[in-house]
Order: sequence, then structure tokens, then C-alpha cells
Amino acid sequence: MAGRITPAAGRYGGRSASERQAERRARFLRAGLDLFGAEPGYRATRIADVCRAAELSTRQFYEEFRTLEDLLAELHLHVNDVAERSVLDILPQVRHLEPYDRYTRLFRAYAAGATTDPRHIRIAFVEVIGVSPRLDRQRLNRRARWIDFLCAQARDAAERGHIPDRDYRVTAAAFIGAVNGLMHDWAVGWVDATLDQITDELLSMLLDRLHITPPPPGHRCAEMR
Repeated sequence: MAGRITPAAGRYGGRSASERQAERRARFLRAGLDLFGAEPGYRATRIADVCRAAELSTRQFYEEFRTLEDLLAELHLHVNDVAERSVLDILPQVRHLEPYDRYTRLFRAYAAGATTDPRHIRIAFVEVIGVSPRLDRQRLNRRARWIDFLCAQARDAAERGHIPDRDYRVTAAAFIGAVNGLMHDWAVGWVDATLDQITDELLSMLLDRLHITPPPPGHRCAEMR
């Protein structure tokens, strides 16, 4: 492929070429996660910095990535996948629950997955913004997946008679925009709040827009059972 350096084939040190390549790629990804997700951030990082942190050469970098942006793009997908898996893993356990309990557990699972690592927060909500049209498209595509997920959950709740039957796409898009905006401002220090406060505020917004009321006094939320 033009512009790429082909790594050496064959076994070396008891490992195949594909195993060595996978290890190199993982080291570059760990280095990128540290540098982009903490200090100095994507815009102040150079390929030489990544190579130094990974203890690999620039030649090896170009065997894996064309540009530094490629590394950021892969990390952005990775941190989104972590958050998505947190939600999908719990989905089968909450399908039978009433809306308040179901949405509470789903959103708290998302919040836990999205914030499990402070570096993930920075990459997902700060570092990718405004980098390039390509990354803007990737970011918006991942937001669209969350919008589709919320719409699917709303349709299911409406079919059960738990919430009003209407088109929730604008509601879902507005909520996802609020999540991204508030998480960005919190990550860069513009909002002084704890993670629990951020999570509770966003969850309250979602439940309110879906017209899901809190359970009566004495109700024990399923997430605490």
C-alpha cells in the first residue's frame, strides 16, 4: 500500500510477524492514550514524542499509522467502544425493568464506562474536537449511534405504554448534545462538579424529557437490589 512501510515477515524471538506487529501497535496506542489523554494533549504531541514514549522508532510508527491523526482516530473509536460495551453488557439485565429503573441503570452504566479512565474522557470529549473534517465525521457518526440507541429504547418503552408514543429523535439528539457539551466543559475545568453531580444532572434531564417520573416513596430502585 502506498505510503506504508511493510514490516519484516517471519518469526523472530519466538514470535510471528503478526504478533510483533500487534505488540508494537498496542505500545503506540498506550503511548497515544497517555500523551493525548493527559499531558501534553494531542495538539502539543509530535510523532517523535509518541515513539519515545512507546520506546519504538519512527519507522515502526509508519508501519502502523500514516499520521498522528490516525492514532487519535483509533483511540477515539476505542474509548467510545468501551463506553458502548458498558451499556450493551447490561442491556439484557434491564429489559424487563420499569422505565425509571431501566434508564437509570443504562445511563449509569454509560457514565461508568465513559469515565472509567480520565484519559478516555479527554480523548472522547476534548481532544478530537476541531482536529479535521474526517474526525468531525467520525465523532458525529458515533453520536448518531447513541441517538439511534436512545430512539430504540424510547420506541420499546412507548410500545409497552410506559411513555408517550411519539418521535423521540430530536429529544435524543438534544440529550446527546448536552452530554457531550457538559462532559467537555467538565473535563476542561469550566464546570466545578463531581462526577456524581454530572451524572445525576444528565440523568434527570433524560428522565424529564421522556416524561418518566420518579418512583413513589418507599420504592427501592432495581439498581440497589
